Amino acid sequence: MRIRSYEGACHCGAVSYRYDTSLATASWPVRACQCAFCRLHAALTSSDPTGSLSFHAGDLSDLQRYRFGARTADFLICRRCGAYLGATMRSAASGYGLVNLRTLRPMPGDLSAPVAMSYDGESSAQRISRRESRWTPLASDSV
Repeated sequence: MRIRSYEGACHCGAVSYRYDTSLATASWPVRACQCAFCRLHAALTSSDPTGSLSFHAGDLSDLQRYRFGARTADFLICRRCGAYLGATMRSAASGYGLVNLRTLRPMPGDLSAPVAMSYDGESSAQRISRRESRWTPLASDSV
């Protein structure tokens, strides 16, 4: 299957991303995390461990990195409009990320129904391991 590129951005366009995947949109894993942050943002996330992801900001001061809980990932928020775009995690070897599907332009109409997810009870090591196996590798140009 060929790789397709998808573009996403916050409401005002100050922060954007490019998500490359060979998965058909109907087969993307769509997750609805049940933590308070994701529920407040009505986030639906997806990732592809065989794809590539890069986040961009024309002005880095427009990008807010927010950490909570175990402080194992940065949740990326536009400082101008407040949109939550996705999350990144960097390890010694590489980085990984996921996208908030609600910020895709346009959002595919054939996505599968979201699966409610709860990560309560995971240790930091378990959380990092899960993300390394499920999240999308970050491209070298990602902020």
